Amino acid sequence: MRSKADAAPPKGSWQELLGREHRSVTLVLSGGVALYAVNVYLTTSLLPSAVGEIGGRSLYAWAMTAFLVASVFTSMLVSRTVTRRGPRQAYWIGLALFGAGSVVGAIAPTMPVLLGGRVLQGLGGGLLAGLGFAVVRQALPDHLWQRALGLMSAMWGFGNVVGPIIGGLFAEFGLWRLAFVLLAASAGGVAVVVGRSLPRRAPDGGSSGTAASDRVPVLALALLSLGAAAVSVASVVSGRGLSIALIIAAGLFVVGFILRERRAATTVLPAITYRRGSALTWIYLAVALLAVGSTVETFLPLFGQQIGGLSPLLAGLLGASLSWGWSVSQILSSGITGVRGARLQRIAGPALLGAGLAIYGLLQVADPGPGRVVAWFAVLFVAGSGIGMAFAHWVPAAMRITPDPAEASKASAGVNTTQLISNAFGSALAGLLVQIGGPGVLGSARLLSGGYAALCLVGVAVTVLAIGAERSNAKKLITEGSSDDLESDLRSDIVG
Repeated sequence: MRSKADAAPPKGSWQELLGREHRSVTLVLSGGVALYAVNVYLTTSLLPSAVGEIGGRSLYAWAMTAFLVASVFTSMLVSRTVTRRGPRQAYWIGLALFGAGSVVGAIAPTMPVLLGGRVLQGLGGGLLAGLGFAVVRQALPDHLWQRALGLMSAMWGFGNVVGPIIGGLFAEFGLWRLAFVLLAASAGGVAVVVGRSLPRRAPDGGSSGTAASDRVPVLALALLSLGAAAVSVASVVSGRGLSIALIIAAGLFVVGFILRERRAATTVLPAITYRRGSALTWIYLAVALLAVGSTVETFLPLFGQQIGGLSPLLAGLLGASLSWGWSVSQILSSGITGVRGARLQRIAGPALLGAGLAIYGLLQVADPGPGRVVAWFAVLFVAGSGIGMAFAHWVPAAMRITPDPAEASKASAGVNTTQLISNAFGSALAGLLVQIGGPGVLGSARLLSGGYAALCLVGVAVTVLAIGAERSNAKKLITEGSSDDLESDLRSDIVG
Protein backbone atom coordinates (compact mmCIF):
# COMPACT_ATOMS: atom_id res chain seq x y z
CA MET A 1 0.00 0.00 0.00
CA ARG A 2 1.36 3.38 -1.01
CA SER A 3 1.92 6.03 1.65
CA LYS A 4 0.32 9.43 1.39
CA ALA A 5 3.65 10.87 0.28
CA ASP A 6 3.78 8.40 -2.63
CA ALA A 7 0.21 9.08 -3.77
CA ALA A 8 -0.23 10.48 -7.27
CA PRO A 9 -0.96 14.19 -7.45
CA PRO A 10 -4.59 15.10 -8.17
CA LYS A 11 -5.34 15.37 -11.87
CA GLY A 12 -5.32 18.90 -13.19
CA SER A 13 -2.99 20.14 -10.45
CA TRP A 14 0.07 22.35 -10.81
CA GLN A 15 2.08 19.47 -9.35
CA GLU A 16 1.08 17.21 -12.23
CA LEU A 17 1.65 19.90 -14.89
CA LEU A 18 5.15 20.65 -13.59
CA GLY A 19 5.96 17.04 -12.73
CA ARG A 20 8.49 14.84 -14.49
CA GLU A 21 6.06 13.50 -17.09
CA HIS A 22 4.97 16.90 -18.45
CA ARG A 23 7.86 19.12 -17.38
CA SER A 24 9.56 19.28 -20.80
CA VAL A 25 6.35 20.08 -22.67
CA THR A 26 5.44 22.75 -20.13
CA LEU A 27 8.89 24.30 -20.50
CA VAL A 28 8.48 24.52 -24.29
CA LEU A 29 4.94 25.94 -24.24
CA SER A 30 5.65 28.57 -21.59
CA GLY A 31 9.22 29.18 -22.78
CA GLY A 32 8.12 30.27 -26.25
CA VAL A 33 5.77 32.91 -24.84
CA ALA A 34 8.40 33.98 -22.29
CA LEU A 35 11.01 34.52 -25.02
CA TYR A 36 8.65 36.86 -26.86
CA ALA A 37 7.60 38.78 -23.73
CA VAL A 38 11.09 39.11 -22.25
CA ASN A 39 12.46 40.24 -25.62
CA VAL A 40 9.94 43.08 -25.89
CA TYR A 41 10.83 44.64 -22.54
CA LEU A 42 14.53 43.74 -22.61
CA THR A 43 15.03 45.47 -25.96
CA THR A 44 13.16 48.58 -24.82
CA SER A 45 15.54 48.85 -21.86
CA LEU A 46 18.80 48.48 -23.78
CA LEU A 47 17.97 50.41 -26.97
CA PRO A 48 19.25 53.77 -25.65
CA SER A 49 22.66 52.19 -24.99
CA ALA A 50 22.67 50.49 -28.39
CA VAL A 51 21.87 53.77 -30.13
CA GLY A 52 24.62 55.48 -28.16
CA GLU A 53 27.17 53.02 -29.59
CA ILE A 54 26.01 52.35 -33.17
CA GLY A 55 23.99 55.53 -33.81
CA GLY A 56 20.70 55.72 -35.70
CA ARG A 57 18.53 57.55 -33.20
CA SER A 58 16.24 58.64 -36.06
CA LEU A 59 15.45 54.94 -36.54
CA TYR A 60 14.81 54.33 -32.83
CA ALA A 61 11.07 53.64 -33.17
CA TRP A 62 11.70 51.26 -36.06
CA ALA A 63 13.32 48.77 -33.69
CA MET A 64 9.92 48.12 -32.13
CA THR A 65 7.77 48.75 -35.22
CA ALA A 66 9.74 46.28 -37.37
CA PHE A 67 9.47 43.62 -34.66
CA LEU A 68 5.73 44.13 -34.15
CA VAL A 69 4.79 44.25 -37.85
CA ALA A 70 6.71 41.01 -38.47
CA SER A 71 5.04 39.45 -35.40
CA VAL A 72 1.54 40.36 -36.62
CA PHE A 73 2.26 38.72 -39.98
CA THR A 74 3.53 35.39 -38.64
CA SER A 75 0.92 35.24 -35.85
CA MET A 76 -1.55 34.59 -38.68
CA LEU A 77 0.56 31.61 -39.82
CA VAL A 78 0.47 29.64 -36.57
CA SER A 79 -2.36 27.22 -37.43
CA ARG A 80 -1.11 26.75 -40.98
CA THR A 81 2.44 26.01 -39.81
CA VAL A 82 1.33 23.43 -37.23
CA THR A 83 -0.93 21.74 -39.79
CA ARG A 84 1.74 21.51 -42.47
CA ARG A 85 4.90 21.03 -40.40
CA GLY A 86 3.72 19.50 -37.16
CA PRO A 87 4.33 20.87 -33.63
CA ARG A 88 8.03 19.99 -33.46
CA GLN A 89 9.09 21.58 -36.74
CA ALA A 90 6.79 24.55 -36.18
CA TYR A 91 8.61 25.35 -32.95
CA TRP A 92 12.01 24.80 -34.54
CA ILE A 93 11.15 27.25 -37.34
CA GLY A 94 10.04 29.91 -34.82
CA LEU A 95 13.06 29.37 -32.57
CA ALA A 96 15.49 29.37 -35.51
CA LEU A 97 14.16 32.70 -36.80
CA PHE A 98 14.15 34.21 -33.32
CA GLY A 99 17.65 32.93 -32.55
CA ALA A 100 19.05 34.13 -35.88
CA GLY A 101 17.58 37.57 -35.31
CA SER A 102 19.11 37.70 -31.85
CA VAL A 103 22.54 36.82 -33.26
CA VAL A 104 22.22 39.56 -35.88
CA GLY A 105 21.31 42.01 -33.10
CA ALA A 106 24.36 40.94 -31.10
CA ILE A 107 26.82 41.62 -33.94
CA ALA A 108 25.02 44.58 -35.57
CA PRO A 109 27.53 47.35 -36.49
CA THR A 110 24.78 49.83 -37.49
CA MET A 111 21.12 50.47 -36.75
CA PRO A 112 19.88 49.19 -40.18
CA VAL A 113 21.54 45.84 -39.48
CA LEU A 114 19.98 45.78 -36.02
CA LEU A 115 16.59 46.42 -37.63
CA GLY A 116 17.14 43.40 -39.87
CA GLY A 117 17.71 41.34 -36.76
CA ARG A 118 14.55 42.72 -35.21
CA VAL A 119 12.54 41.66 -38.27
CA LEU A 120 13.86 38.11 -37.92
CA GLN A 121 13.10 38.16 -34.19
CA GLY A 122 9.57 39.34 -34.96
CA LEU A 123 8.98 36.63 -37.55
CA GLY A 124 10.03 33.99 -35.05
CA GLY A 125 8.36 35.70 -32.10
CA GLY A 126 4.97 35.89 -33.81
CA LEU A 127 5.04 32.10 -34.16
CA LEU A 128 6.34 31.46 -30.63
CA ALA A 129 3.71 33.68 -29.00
CA GLY A 130 0.89 31.69 -30.59
CA LEU A 131 2.25 28.16 -30.96
CA GLY A 132 1.79 27.27 -27.31
CA PHE A 133 -1.93 28.03 -27.45
CA ALA A 134 -2.26 26.07 -30.73
CA VAL A 135 -0.25 23.01 -29.60
CA VAL A 136 -1.42 22.61 -25.99
CA ARG A 137 -4.31 20.31 -26.99
CA GLN A 138 -1.92 17.94 -28.78
CA ALA A 139 0.89 18.05 -26.23
CA LEU A 140 -0.95 17.70 -22.91
CA PRO A 141 -3.96 15.75 -21.58
CA ASP A 142 -7.20 17.72 -21.54
CA HIS A 143 -7.39 18.05 -17.75
CA LEU A 144 -4.14 20.09 -17.83
CA TRP A 145 -5.14 22.50 -20.60
CA GLN A 146 -6.50 25.19 -18.29
CA ARG A 147 -3.42 25.11 -16.07
CA ALA A 148 -1.10 25.30 -19.07
CA LEU A 149 -3.03 28.19 -20.62
CA GLY A 150 -2.85 30.06 -17.33
CA LEU A 151 0.89 29.49 -17.10
CA MET A 152 1.46 30.75 -20.65
CA SER A 153 -0.58 33.88 -19.95
CA ALA A 154 1.47 34.48 -16.80
CA MET A 155 4.62 34.61 -18.94
CA TRP A 156 3.64 38.13 -20.05
CA GLY A 157 3.82 39.28 -16.45
CA PHE A 158 7.12 37.45 -16.09
CA GLY A 159 8.43 39.27 -19.17
CA ASN A 160 7.53 42.76 -18.02
CA VAL A 161 9.28 42.18 -14.69
CA VAL A 162 12.37 40.27 -15.80
CA GLY A 163 12.92 41.89 -19.23
CA PRO A 164 13.66 45.44 -18.03
CA ILE A 165 15.92 44.19 -15.24
CA ILE A 166 18.02 41.98 -17.52
CA GLY A 167 18.19 44.60 -20.28
CA GLY A 168 18.99 47.36 -17.82
CA LEU A 169 21.76 45.39 -16.14
CA PHE A 170 23.47 44.50 -19.42
CA ALA A 171 23.20 48.12 -20.58
CA GLU A 172 24.47 49.33 -17.19
CA PHE A 173 27.79 47.57 -17.77
CA GLY A 174 27.98 48.43 -21.46
CA LEU A 175 27.29 44.82 -22.48
CA TRP A 176 24.02 45.29 -24.36
CA ARG A 177 25.16 42.92 -27.13
CA LEU A 178 25.41 40.07 -24.63
CA ALA A 179 21.69 40.49 -23.91
CA PHE A 180 20.99 39.41 -27.49
CA VAL A 181 23.44 36.53 -27.05
CA LEU A 182 21.46 35.44 -23.99
CA LEU A 183 18.24 35.49 -26.03
CA ALA A 184 19.86 33.39 -28.78
CA ALA A 185 21.20 30.89 -26.23
CA SER A 186 17.79 30.66 -24.55
CA ALA A 187 16.14 29.96 -27.92
CA GLY A 188 18.71 27.22 -28.54
CA GLY A 189 18.03 25.68 -25.14
CA VAL A 190 14.27 25.56 -25.78
CA ALA A 191 14.94 24.04 -29.23
CA VAL A 192 16.83 21.15 -27.62
CA VAL A 193 13.89 20.43 -25.30
CA VAL A 194 11.46 20.58 -28.26
CA GLY A 195 13.17 17.59 -29.87
CA ARG A 196 12.40 15.28 -26.97
CA SER A 197 9.03 16.60 -25.84
CA LEU A 198 6.77 17.46 -28.80
CA PRO A 199 5.28 15.13 -31.43
CA ARG A 200 6.81 15.26 -34.90
CA ARG A 201 3.46 15.50 -36.67
CA ALA A 202 -0.05 16.64 -35.81
CA PRO A 203 -2.45 13.82 -34.81
CA ASP A 204 -3.94 13.73 -38.31
CA GLY A 205 -0.50 13.62 -39.88
CA GLY A 206 -0.78 17.16 -41.13
CA SER A 207 -1.48 15.92 -44.65
CA SER A 208 -5.05 16.95 -45.08
CA GLY A 209 -4.19 20.32 -46.46
CA THR A 210 -4.99 23.71 -45.09
CA ALA A 211 -8.55 24.56 -44.26
CA ALA A 212 -10.12 27.71 -45.56
CA SER A 213 -10.01 29.15 -42.07
CA ASP A 214 -6.22 28.73 -42.10
CA ARG A 215 -5.67 30.71 -45.28
CA VAL A 216 -3.59 33.79 -44.72
CA PRO A 217 -5.09 37.17 -45.73
CA VAL A 218 -1.80 38.20 -47.33
CA LEU A 219 -3.07 41.33 -49.11
CA ALA A 220 -4.77 42.69 -46.00
CA LEU A 221 -1.66 42.08 -43.90
CA ALA A 222 0.52 43.67 -46.59
CA LEU A 223 -1.66 46.79 -46.57
CA LEU A 224 -1.36 47.00 -42.77
CA SER A 225 2.41 46.56 -42.94
CA LEU A 226 2.74 49.25 -45.60
CA GLY A 227 0.62 51.61 -43.50
CA ALA A 228 2.82 51.16 -40.43
CA ALA A 229 5.95 51.46 -42.56
CA ALA A 230 4.70 54.72 -44.11
CA VAL A 231 4.24 56.26 -40.66
CA SER A 232 7.71 55.07 -39.66
CA VAL A 233 9.32 56.51 -42.79
CA ALA A 234 7.54 59.81 -42.14
CA SER A 235 9.48 60.05 -38.88
CA VAL A 236 12.89 59.97 -40.56
CA VAL A 237 12.51 61.86 -43.87
CA SER A 238 13.40 65.53 -44.18
CA GLY A 239 10.76 67.97 -45.35
CA ARG A 240 7.33 68.50 -43.83
CA GLY A 241 5.60 68.05 -47.21
CA LEU A 242 7.01 64.56 -47.68
CA SER A 243 6.09 63.61 -44.12
CA ILE A 244 2.50 64.75 -44.68
CA ALA A 245 2.34 62.80 -47.94
CA LEU A 246 3.52 59.64 -46.18
CA ILE A 247 0.93 60.06 -43.42
CA ILE A 248 -1.79 60.44 -46.06
CA ALA A 249 -0.44 57.31 -47.76
CA ALA A 250 -0.61 55.45 -44.45
CA GLY A 251 -4.26 56.49 -44.10
CA LEU A 252 -5.00 55.23 -47.61
CA PHE A 253 -3.36 51.89 -46.83
CA VAL A 254 -5.59 51.54 -43.75
CA VAL A 255 -8.68 52.39 -45.82
CA GLY A 256 -7.56 49.79 -48.37
CA PHE A 257 -7.20 47.26 -45.56
CA ILE A 258 -10.76 47.92 -44.36
CA LEU A 259 -12.20 47.68 -47.89
CA ARG A 260 -10.34 44.42 -48.46
CA GLU A 261 -11.57 43.02 -45.17
CA ARG A 262 -15.20 43.84 -45.98
CA ARG A 263 -15.04 41.92 -49.28
CA ALA A 264 -12.65 39.05 -48.56
CA ALA A 265 -13.65 35.51 -47.59
CA THR A 266 -10.71 35.24 -45.19
CA THR A 267 -10.16 38.22 -42.90
CA VAL A 268 -7.71 39.41 -40.26
CA LEU A 269 -10.52 40.41 -37.90
CA PRO A 270 -13.79 38.43 -37.52
CA ALA A 271 -16.28 38.99 -40.37
CA ILE A 272 -18.91 40.17 -37.88
CA THR A 273 -16.76 43.26 -37.28
CA TYR A 274 -17.78 44.67 -40.65
CA ARG A 275 -21.53 44.13 -40.40
CA ARG A 276 -23.68 47.24 -40.35
CA GLY A 277 -24.23 48.49 -36.80
CA SER A 278 -21.84 45.95 -35.25
CA ALA A 279 -20.85 46.77 -31.68
CA LEU A 280 -17.60 44.91 -32.32
CA THR A 281 -16.42 47.73 -34.59
CA TRP A 282 -16.53 50.19 -31.69
CA ILE A 283 -15.08 47.67 -29.24
CA TYR A 284 -12.03 47.08 -31.44
CA LEU A 285 -11.59 50.81 -32.06
CA ALA A 286 -11.60 51.47 -28.30
CA VAL A 287 -9.06 48.67 -27.77
CA ALA A 288 -6.92 50.09 -30.60
CA LEU A 289 -6.73 53.58 -29.05
CA LEU A 290 -5.83 52.11 -25.67
CA ALA A 291 -3.11 49.93 -27.24
CA VAL A 292 -1.67 52.87 -29.17
CA GLY A 293 -1.44 54.87 -25.93
CA SER A 294 0.49 52.03 -24.29
CA THR A 295 3.32 52.24 -26.84
CA VAL A 296 4.65 55.39 -25.18
CA GLU A 297 6.70 52.96 -23.06
CA THR A 298 9.01 52.40 -26.05
CA PHE A 299 10.62 55.80 -25.45
CA LEU A 300 10.44 56.01 -21.65
CA PRO A 301 13.94 54.54 -21.06
CA LEU A 302 15.37 57.01 -23.58
CA PHE A 303 13.68 59.94 -21.84
CA GLY A 304 14.80 58.62 -18.45
CA GLN A 305 18.44 58.56 -19.51
CA GLN A 306 18.61 61.77 -21.52
CA ILE A 307 16.31 64.00 -19.44
CA GLY A 308 16.56 62.50 -15.97
CA GLY A 309 20.16 61.33 -16.15
CA LEU A 310 19.11 57.87 -14.95
CA SER A 311 21.36 54.86 -15.23
CA PRO A 312 20.37 52.29 -17.90
CA LEU A 313 18.94 50.01 -15.21
CA LEU A 314 16.76 52.71 -13.60
CA ALA A 315 15.71 53.99 -17.02
CA GLY A 316 14.63 50.46 -17.95
CA LEU A 317 12.62 50.22 -14.74
CA LEU A 318 11.00 53.57 -15.58
CA GLY A 319 9.77 52.08 -18.85
CA ALA A 320 8.55 49.00 -17.01
CA SER A 321 6.53 51.02 -14.48
CA LEU A 322 3.75 51.44 -17.05
CA SER A 323 3.62 47.67 -17.61
CA TRP A 324 3.67 46.93 -13.89
CA GLY A 325 0.68 49.17 -13.33
CA TRP A 326 -1.02 47.41 -16.23
CA SER A 327 -0.40 43.93 -14.77
CA VAL A 328 -1.43 44.77 -11.21
CA SER A 329 -4.66 46.53 -12.17
CA GLN A 330 -5.66 43.85 -14.67
CA ILE A 331 -5.41 41.21 -11.95
CA LEU A 332 -7.41 43.32 -9.49
CA SER A 333 -10.00 44.49 -12.01
CA SER A 334 -10.68 41.00 -13.35
CA GLY A 335 -12.49 40.31 -10.07
CA ILE A 336 -15.16 42.89 -10.92
CA THR A 337 -17.92 40.87 -12.59
CA GLY A 338 -20.92 43.21 -12.45
CA VAL A 339 -21.92 44.77 -15.76
CA ARG A 340 -22.12 48.29 -14.39
CA GLY A 341 -18.76 48.04 -12.61
CA ALA A 342 -17.10 46.56 -15.69
CA ARG A 343 -18.36 49.40 -17.87
CA LEU A 344 -17.14 52.01 -15.42
CA GLN A 345 -13.72 50.33 -15.50
CA ARG A 346 -13.65 50.49 -19.29
CA ILE A 347 -14.52 54.18 -19.31
CA ALA A 348 -12.15 55.06 -16.47
CA GLY A 349 -9.26 53.14 -18.09
CA PRO A 350 -8.44 55.48 -21.01
CA ALA A 351 -9.25 58.50 -18.81
CA LEU A 352 -6.70 57.38 -16.23
CA LEU A 353 -4.12 56.56 -18.90
CA GLY A 354 -4.61 59.98 -20.50
CA ALA A 355 -4.37 61.80 -17.16
CA GLY A 356 -1.20 59.93 -16.22
CA LEU A 357 0.48 60.69 -19.56
CA ALA A 358 -0.56 64.35 -19.39
CA ILE A 359 0.90 64.75 -15.89
CA TYR A 360 4.06 62.91 -16.94
CA GLY A 361 4.46 65.39 -19.80
CA LEU A 362 3.97 68.36 -17.47
CA LEU A 363 6.64 66.95 -15.13
CA GLN A 364 9.29 67.01 -17.87
CA VAL A 365 11.89 69.70 -17.13
CA ALA A 366 15.62 70.03 -17.66
CA ASP A 367 17.70 68.71 -14.73
CA PRO A 368 14.82 67.22 -12.71
CA GLY A 369 15.42 66.53 -9.03
CA PRO A 370 14.96 63.16 -7.30
CA GLY A 371 11.43 64.03 -6.17
CA ARG A 372 10.30 64.73 -9.73
CA VAL A 373 11.87 61.48 -10.97
CA VAL A 374 10.01 59.53 -8.29
CA ALA A 375 6.84 61.27 -9.46
CA TRP A 376 7.54 59.99 -12.99
CA PHE A 377 7.48 56.43 -11.72
CA ALA A 378 4.26 57.05 -9.78
CA VAL A 379 2.25 58.68 -12.57
CA LEU A 380 3.37 56.10 -15.13
CA PHE A 381 2.29 53.30 -12.79
CA VAL A 382 -1.11 55.01 -12.47
CA ALA A 383 -1.29 55.46 -16.25
CA GLY A 384 -0.55 51.75 -16.74
CA SER A 385 -3.29 50.93 -14.23
CA GLY A 386 -5.75 52.56 -16.60
CA ILE A 387 -4.71 50.18 -19.38
CA GLY A 388 -5.10 47.11 -17.16
CA MET A 389 -8.49 47.99 -15.71
CA ALA A 390 -9.95 48.52 -19.19
CA PHE A 391 -8.34 45.52 -20.89
CA ALA A 392 -9.62 43.20 -18.16
CA HIS A 393 -13.17 43.72 -19.46
CA TRP A 394 -12.80 44.08 -23.22
CA VAL A 395 -12.60 40.35 -24.01
CA PRO A 396 -15.82 39.51 -22.10
CA ALA A 397 -17.51 42.46 -23.84
CA ALA A 398 -16.47 41.13 -27.25
CA MET A 399 -17.74 37.65 -26.41
CA ARG A 400 -21.20 38.97 -25.53
CA ILE A 401 -21.89 40.48 -28.95
CA THR A 402 -23.18 37.17 -30.41
CA PRO A 403 -24.92 34.03 -29.07
CA ASP A 404 -22.89 31.83 -31.47
CA PRO A 405 -20.05 30.25 -29.43
CA ALA A 406 -17.76 29.98 -32.47
CA GLU A 407 -18.32 33.62 -33.43
CA ALA A 408 -17.88 34.71 -29.81
CA SER A 409 -14.53 32.90 -29.68
CA LYS A 410 -13.39 34.66 -32.86
CA ALA A 411 -14.56 38.01 -31.49
CA SER A 412 -12.54 37.59 -28.28
CA ALA A 413 -9.44 36.48 -30.23
CA GLY A 414 -9.83 39.60 -32.36
CA VAL A 415 -9.09 41.74 -29.30
CA ASN A 416 -5.55 40.34 -29.22
CA THR A 417 -5.15 40.78 -32.99
CA THR A 418 -6.33 44.38 -32.73
CA GLN A 419 -3.85 44.99 -29.92
CA LEU A 420 -0.92 43.62 -31.97
CA ILE A 421 -1.84 45.71 -35.01
CA SER A 422 -2.31 48.85 -32.91
CA ASN A 423 1.00 48.32 -31.14
CA ALA A 424 2.74 48.33 -34.53
CA PHE A 425 1.05 51.55 -35.60
CA GLY A 426 1.45 53.09 -32.15
CA SER A 427 5.21 52.52 -32.12
CA ALA A 428 5.49 54.10 -35.56
CA LEU A 429 3.38 57.09 -34.53
CA ALA A 430 5.39 57.51 -31.33
CA GLY A 431 8.56 57.70 -33.42
CA LEU A 432 6.98 60.38 -35.61
CA LEU A 433 5.94 62.52 -32.62
CA VAL A 434 9.38 62.19 -31.04
CA GLN A 435 11.05 63.17 -34.29
CA ILE A 436 8.97 66.31 -34.88
CA GLY A 437 8.95 67.33 -31.22
CA GLY A 438 11.38 69.89 -29.96
CA PRO A 439 13.46 71.61 -29.00
CA GLY A 440 15.55 68.53 -28.20
CA VAL A 441 14.46 65.41 -26.37
CA LEU A 442 12.60 67.47 -23.74
CA GLY A 443 10.20 68.81 -26.35
CA SER A 444 9.83 65.32 -27.82
CA ALA A 445 8.83 63.90 -24.43
CA ARG A 446 6.23 66.62 -23.96
CA LEU A 447 4.76 66.21 -27.44
CA LEU A 448 4.56 62.43 -27.23
CA SER A 449 2.95 62.50 -23.78
CA GLY A 450 0.51 65.26 -24.67
CA GLY A 451 -0.39 63.76 -28.05
CA TYR A 452 -1.12 60.35 -26.61
CA ALA A 453 -3.04 61.90 -23.71
CA ALA A 454 -5.31 63.54 -26.31
CA LEU A 455 -5.78 60.18 -28.04
CA CYS A 456 -6.86 58.71 -24.71
CA LEU A 457 -9.61 61.34 -24.44
CA VAL A 458 -10.85 60.19 -27.83
CA GLY A 459 -10.69 56.67 -26.39
CA VAL A 460 -13.11 57.66 -23.61
CA ALA A 461 -15.62 58.91 -26.19
CA VAL A 462 -15.23 55.77 -28.32
CA THR A 463 -15.73 53.58 -25.23
CA VAL A 464 -19.01 55.34 -24.46
CA LEU A 465 -20.13 54.74 -28.06
CA ALA A 466 -19.09 51.09 -27.79
CA ILE A 467 -21.21 50.65 -24.66
CA GLY A 468 -24.18 52.25 -26.42
CA ALA A 469 -23.73 49.89 -29.37
CA GLU A 470 -23.55 46.91 -26.98
CA ARG A 471 -26.90 47.90 -25.46
CA SER A 472 -28.50 48.18 -28.90
CA ASN A 473 -27.03 44.80 -29.83
CA ALA A 474 -28.40 43.23 -26.63
CA LYS A 475 -31.92 44.57 -27.35
CA LYS A 476 -31.76 43.19 -30.89
CA LEU A 477 -30.70 39.72 -29.74
CA ILE A 478 -33.51 39.62 -27.15
CA THR A 479 -36.02 40.60 -29.83
CA GLU A 480 -34.75 37.85 -32.13
CA GLY A 481 -35.01 35.31 -29.31
CA SER A 482 -32.20 33.73 -27.30
CA SER A 483 -31.72 31.07 -24.67
CA ASP A 484 -32.96 31.86 -21.16
CA ASP A 485 -29.41 32.09 -19.75
CA LEU A 486 -28.20 34.32 -22.56
CA GLU A 487 -31.31 36.49 -22.35
CA SER A 488 -30.64 37.06 -18.65
CA ASP A 489 -27.10 38.23 -19.46
CA LEU A 490 -28.37 40.44 -22.27
CA ARG A 491 -30.96 42.10 -20.03
CA SER A 492 -28.14 42.78 -17.55
CA ASP A 493 -26.20 44.43 -20.38
CA ILE A 494 -29.14 46.72 -21.13
CA VAL A 495 -29.76 47.67 -17.48
CA GLY A 496 -26.03 47.99 -16.77
